[in-house]
Amino acid sequence: MRGSLFVVSGPSGVGKGTVLRRVLERLPHARKSVSVTTREPGPREVPGDEYFFVEEDEFQRRLASGEFLEWAGVHGHRYGTPAAWVDDQLAAGTDVVLEIDVQGGRQVREKRPDGCLVFLSPPSMEELERRIRGRGRDDEAEIERRLNVARRELDFAPDYDHNVVNDELESAVEQVVEILRRRREGEAGK
Repeated sequence: MRGSLFVVSGPSGVGKGTVLRRVLERLPHARKSVSVTTREPGPREVPGDEYFFVEEDEFQRRLASGEFLEWAGVHGHRYGTPAAWVDDQLAAGTDVVLEIDVQGGRQVREKRPDGCLVFLSPPSMEELERRIRGRGRDDEAEIERRLNVARRELDFAPDYDHNVVNDELESAVEQVVEILRRRREGEAGK
């Protein structure tokens, strides 16, 4: 059985990483995509685990040759999803989940209309602000920037196949698990 392609998007602070970690723990046939990036690896990051690290000129070469399913510039670095890697995983029967922004989601929808797009929303902007502030890693200007970006990203939620509100973590995890399971079993449509 061929795997399915999933995109999970949502604003910063909505809990995408936490929800996806829990979802992937429950679905052995699914894995998160590995991205190519121009940024330097962190001290505990293993190349090929979550990222393939490349120089800017190598990224540009791959971009020019059409090797990315989607790509974006984020905070001065570039990130891209290698189409061949995704295709290899799908052919092997593995469901692949991309945790990407709405621009990436639009690129995937254009190139792979059979992909299933899931938007993770906050219960309210007030709760999203509370979560972002609670992380304690951003100054006031960055918090405001993230909230402004979030407002724009929420406008794209109707373009996604499914919208899951992350009000209560376990409920959001269960909803995403069910979407992936139904899609794998051929019941979820898009």
